[in-house]
Amino acid sequence: MKLEIITPDKKVYEGEVKSVRVPGKKGSFQVLKDHAPIISTLENGPVILVDIADTESSFEINGGVIEVKANKIILLAESVK
Repeated sequence: MKLEIITPDKKVYEGEVKSVRVPGKKGSFQVLKDHAPIISTLENGPVILVDIADTESSFEINGGVIEVKANKIILLAESVK
């Protein structure tokens, strides 16, 4: 899956990932390959991703929106710490 994490200032991350866990408004959820299309608002909290080399990375976001469609994930964050 291709993931992009974007803030109003810059693109924070772009790459291929195996999974992404995000802080949704109604609780955290994970996106895996072939996930159903979804658009969701996000709370403040960690975005945890596992890339194709099985390396785990974490970004702390301050709210935002995520769109998942056809194995492409776009995460628009208000800011990333």
